[in-house]
Amino acid sequence: MQPPPNIETIVSMPFAENTYVVWRDDRDDALVIDPGLQPELILDFLAEIRRKPAAILNTHGHADHIGGNQAMKAAFPDAPLIIGANEAPLLTDADANLSAPFGMPIVSPMADRTVREGEIIEEAGMQLEVIEVPGHSPGHVVYLLRGNPDRIFGGDVLFREGIGRFDFPNSDGRLLFLGIRQKLFTMPGDTIVYPGHGEPTTIGHERKKQSLCR
Repeated sequence: MQPPPNIETIVSMPFAENTYVVWRDDRDDALVIDPGLQPELILDFLAEIRRKPAAILNTHGHADHIGGNQAMKAAFPDAPLIIGANEAPLLTDADANLSAPFGMPIVSPMADRTVREGEIIEEAGMQLEVIEVPGHSPGHVVYLLRGNPDRIFGGDVLFREGIGRFDFPNSDGRLLFLGIRQKLFTMPGDTIVYPGHGEPTTIGHERKKQSLCR
């Protein structure tokens, strides 16, 4: 089994959104997950560790999670932009991605690849499994990296002692609860969740604390 990857959290304001840069020591590339609204921080970090993105992954299309897509693609045009198939329309629709309602319309380049439940993304020497967990947004996906322990890059589905909002247009709380119960809470308790906001947590901790999702 491969050693665990390096994972750096870069927090972008004003929404304190987590971007994750994930890389292995024996490679010169990395994954960039959910580039936020301060892409210069991501670009500076990539230069510091001397890595280039093998792929840019979005868990979902809300503006705080795609705000850095354009800058990342401008700097690294060969890195494919990947998002869930049912979420791709949000990239180019400032109303749907909730940036226009906040008075700062943002659009992203179109996806180079869309993915669905069960597909495997093989980039930067890693294999990530795609799991669809809609509800916070229509086509939200999470990315599962198998290991010891497993790791989930979860966007705005499951937080430390909290869950993603479901009061936005096109949100669905029933689907969100169902996905957490059936797809996440069935995972091993030591599975680490890297959320879109806040500190990492584990599936075991959230099973104990999240009574609404049991």
